[in-house]
Amino acid sequence: MYTRILGFAAVAVCLAMPASAAIALGDAAGSYAISPANSSIRFSIGKVGGGGLDGAFGRFKGSIRIDNSDVARSQVNFTIFPESVGTGQGRIDAFLRSDAVFDAANSPEIQFRSTSVTRTSDTTALVSGRLTARGKTFPEKFTAELGDLKAGTIKFHVTGKVLRSRYGMDVGTPIYSNIVDFDMTLTGKRG
Repeated sequence: MYTRILGFAAVAVCLAMPASAAIALGDAAGSYAISPANSSIRFSIGKVGGGGLDGAFGRFKGSIRIDNSDVARSQVNFTIFPESVGTGQGRIDAFLRSDAVFDAANSPEIQFRSTSVTRTSDTTALVSGRLTARGKTFPEKFTAELGDLKAGTIKFHVTGKVLRSRYGMDVGTPIYSNIVDFDMTLTGKRG
């Protein structure tokens, strides 16, 4: 009996609390500079038999511009500096920076420039654009979800998959997957 009363009380309290409204992309209109201190660009590459490789980039910059009147005209641009790659294993980090993978000495930047933004819900969008790495450029797509907007700061969770072989980074395949999974948190400050 007490369990039933306590259970009903918990439901009543939950119903009485105001539900927080979702933040809509339209509310976020404006230009933002990505803040590396409050953002992360992480990646993972699977391996046959399990495990794989997880890492992140420590240096990057970029901007987000959300056009409220026409979300399709919004823009996302970012640059990653591959010499900042980190996996927590110095030997692997040096290998990733080498000419076998990123060739950071000769290709010091990886760039993404959006070509279109398609709203998929009130808080999500598909961002299509051109990714350039090691002098090769291909179209790529990322999914962005608006996570937070307050006091001139915006936060997106961004995910996507990239085929590394297209950029001349196919060392280790097929033992290591050709697919790189990106998981990013991009925080921008209105500017």
